[in-house]
Amino acid sequence: MWQYIDGELDLASTGALKQHLEQCRECFTEAELERRLKEMMRRACGCEQAPARLRERLTKILSMF
Repeated sequence: MWQYIDGELDLASTGALKQHLEQCRECFTEAELERRLKEMMRRACGCEQAPARLRERLTKILSMF
């Protein structure tokens, strides 16, 4: 999911995931949560990307939901 949100997927994978998100409410909700969380972190710290360790911790936490 992070690779999709960060724009790191190839076009085929991006298209497939985007189509899935249009059909799966649970995954769409998760993607929106992660996208908003990333935006809030960017505004709070003034950086473009959260440090790798923080991303790992957040990914682990989000995987529990």
